[in-house]
Amino acid sequence: MALATVWNYCVPLAIITVGCLVRTARCQAVQAENVTVLEGGTAQISCRLQNYDGSIVVIQNPRRQTLFFNGTRALKDDRFQMVLFTPRLVRITLTNVSVWDEGGYFCQLYTDATHHQVATLSVSVPPETPTVEVKQEAVEGGEVELTCVSPRSKPAATLRWIRNGREIPGVVSQQDNGKTFSVSSTIRIPVERKDNGAALSCEAIHPALGGQKRIRHYRLDVYFAPTVRIVPPSGILREGDSLSLTCSVTGNPLPRNIQWSKINDTLPERAEISGPTFQISRLSQSHNGTYLCQAQNNYGRAADHYTLLVYDNVSITTTVPPTPTTQPITSHPATPTLLTPSFAPDAKDPGAVVETHSAVPYAVIGGVLALLVFTVICVLIVTIWCSVRQKGSYLTHEASGLDEHGEVQEAFLNGNDASQGKKEYLL
Repeated sequence: MALATVWNYCVPLAIITVGCLVRTARCQAVQAENVTVLEGGTAQISCRLQNYDGSIVVIQNPRRQTLFFNGTRALKDDRFQMVLFTPRLVRITLTNVSVWDEGGYFCQLYTDATHHQVATLSVSVPPETPTVEVKQEAVEGGEVELTCVSPRSKPAATLRWIRNGREIPGVVSQQDNGKTFSVSSTIRIPVERKDNGAALSCEAIHPALGGQKRIRHYRLDVYFAPTVRIVPPSGILREGDSLSLTCSVTGNPLPRNIQWSKINDTLPERAEISGPTFQISRLSQSHNGTYLCQAQNNYGRAADHYTLLVYDNVSITTTVPPTPTTQPITSHPATPTLLTPSFAPDAKDPGAVVETHSAVPYAVIGGVLALLVFTVICVLIVTIWCSVRQKGSYLTHEASGLDEHGEVQEAFLNGNDASQGKKEYLL
C-alpha cells in the first residue's frame, strides 16, 4: 500500500474491570483501547494495567491464537512486536496491516479467575483513483454510456460525476466483497460533434482521505463523418500562372487518404498532389474544368469541388479623350475585349471562381464614328455644291458672248457700219 504511515483513530473505550483479585485489599484490572488504522499502516495495541502484581499477561489475536505470553513471543509472525511491557502498560505493534487482521485482540490477566478485555482493531481501506469504462463508442447523434468504478474500499466510497463544475446524477451500484466493497456509478449522455474532447471527471470520496478526493479525468471521444472544403486561390488565373488548392478536412477519426480527381476527365500531367494540396504549374485553357476533393472514414464520406477558369494572358490599353472631337481613340488591334476583370463566386459552387467583365464603351466609339461619317458627308456636300456653282457661272459668260456675235452679224446684213455697231455695243 502507498499509505504505509501510521494513521490511527483512537477511540477509547469505557474502562472495564476485567479481573479483580483481592489480595491485601488490592484489585487488579486491565483496560484496552480500540484502534482504527489504514490498510498497510501500523497498528498499536495497548493494554493498561492497574494494581499489577506480576500475574501472567497474555495477548491473543481474533482467532484466539496467543501472540505474547508475559512479553515472550508465542506466534511466529514477525509483523507483531512487543514494544513495551511495564507494570502499567503493555503495548504491541502490528505492521503492514490488512483487512484480514481486523477483529478483537484479547488482553488477558490470569489470576485465580481469568478475565480479559478486547481491543477492537478496525482497518480502513481508502479507494484508489477510480477508472472509467466505456460500454460502447460515442458516435455523433447517439448516446455514450460511461461507468466510473472504484473496485475496492472500506467503507464503501462515494462516487460523483462532474462536468463543467456541475454534478451529473448517475446510477450507483455496490457490491460486498467480504471485507471490502466495490462501487460503480453509470451515466448516459447524448453526444454531438461539438462534444468531442469535452472534459468529465469522476471523484471518489472517502472518510479515510481526510477531505481529499481521488479524481479520474476523462475526455469524450466522439466519432463523426468527415467534412471537406476546398480553399480556392484569390484573383484571376491566366495562362502561365500556377494553381494551388488546399483541401481542408475534418473528421474523427481524421481521414488519412485524400483523393483528388477531375470530373469527366483525367488529371493533368503537370498536376502534383501532396496530401491535402493540389498544384498545377503553367496553366493553360486545356486545364479548365471541375476538380474534386474527396475524403472518408468509417462513419461517412464527403467531397467538395472547384471549377477552374483559365483566361488568355493578354491585356487591352484604351485611351478615352475628354472631348471626342479633339483626340481620336487609339487602340491596339487584335486585342480581346477583356478590360477590367472582376470575380464573383459561382452560385452553384462556392469554391469556384467565376469571372465577369465590365462592358466595353461601344456607345462612345459609335458616337465618334457617327461624327466622323457626318463630317465626311458634309465635306462632300460642300464640295459638290461649290463645283456646281462654278460650272453655272461659266455657262452664263458663254451665253453673253453669243448674243454679242449675233448683233454684229445682223448689222452687217443690214448694211450698217460694223465699226459703229461695234462701238455702240461696246458703249
